[in-house]
Amino acid sequence: MLLGVIGDDFTGSSDIANTLAKAGMKVTQYTGIPNNKADKTVEAGVISLKSRTAPTAQAIQQSLDAAKWLLEQGCEQIFFKYCSTFDSTRQGNIGPVAQALAEHLNEDQVIFCPAFPATGRSIFQGHLFVNDILLSDSGMKDHPLTPMTDPDLRRWLSNQTKWDVKHITHGAVDAGEEEVIRQLSDNAPAFFIADAIKDEDLITLGKAVKKRKLLTGGSGLALGLPQNFRDAGKIETASMQWEKAGGKAIILSGSCSIATRAQVAKYKENCSSLELTAHDIFYEKQTSDSICDWAIKQSDTPLVYASAEPSVVKAAQEEFGQEIISEKIENLMGAIATGMVERGVKCIISAGGETSGAVVTALKLRAMKIGPEIAPGVPALKDSKSDLVLALKSGNFGSENFFEEALQILVGD
Repeated sequence: MLLGVIGDDFTGSSDIANTLAKAGMKVTQYTGIPNNKADKTVEAGVISLKSRTAPTAQAIQQSLDAAKWLLEQGCEQIFFKYCSTFDSTRQGNIGPVAQALAEHLNEDQVIFCPAFPATGRSIFQGHLFVNDILLSDSGMKDHPLTPMTDPDLRRWLSNQTKWDVKHITHGAVDAGEEEVIRQLSDNAPAFFIADAIKDEDLITLGKAVKKRKLLTGGSGLALGLPQNFRDAGKIETASMQWEKAGGKAIILSGSCSIATRAQVAKYKENCSSLELTAHDIFYEKQTSDSICDWAIKQSDTPLVYASAEPSVVKAAQEEFGQEIISEKIENLMGAIATGMVERGVKCIISAGGETSGAVVTALKLRAMKIGPEIAPGVPALKDSKSDLVLALKSGNFGSENFFEEALQILVGD
């Protein structure tokens, strides 16, 4: 294994696994830290954690344990993967985890670049944009767990770490690899927010950090990494093989992002759907068994969703408690996934990082093979030990027709 990735959620992990596989690396995505050694054919190992909103000490320990396993497999470089919207609270967990990994790896100059132009995420003058608006003006300002209210990543990251936070301007990135390397030549420990507004910027940054032990960012930063290993004669281009699943499928959505709410609204126009309100979930008006019994009877692919408007989410958090209602939703989604697989379902489409984490954890999936891209940042996945196929979608990703597009690739006609 050459490259080790530590993802702070499940959808983000499949996102970067997709980027690396498209670029020709042999990639396996793991759920949590494996107990055994990796297959010798794996060139990039992606460990999916559920650490984005975990207590900081727990997130740090899980990430360090993941790094240790990856290093034992021979990894030359570690990539800490977080969301392209830099999802974190003012206290962390991105800064604390990155600092702990840097200190463990004896790395003192670390790039931070969540930019992902293919999905409209760009960084300019240290500020993160979603399409043509600042992050703080996007739907992320209303995220139920990690509301992003400051687009200045330098300022936001400075709240989370004792290290200096510096800036690599777009002018420096545009000047090329050598200029970025020059700016990373300081001796004092520092984190660097790097501007990137196009894929070429990410390729430049990827080349500049090829000798660094640690880098952090969104999946876009991984665009140029496979070529680094190819130039060194360590990998060849891998061919991708994929077979669609047959049988029944189900869609589970717990994301409340603007994109996912639009996808839910579009899909339910013509297909079976069941809404789970916070009130019904908290008081267990519906059980996983009753929901599964309903879903399995539908002639089409049913959608079960708990995606609500920000005002509704806020009211539910105030009434039931943020952590309590979030946990109940995740537990229910995981139980539904398990119940549907027991009833013969061969395909699960999950929208939202927390929902996807709950689904994968409940199903006890340990490793997944990477298939074709459904949408930028969202690959088809196949459980390595069964014929179950999945799509784990970050809330903000995909077109309005994402669910239909995913079904076509995962299940087909």
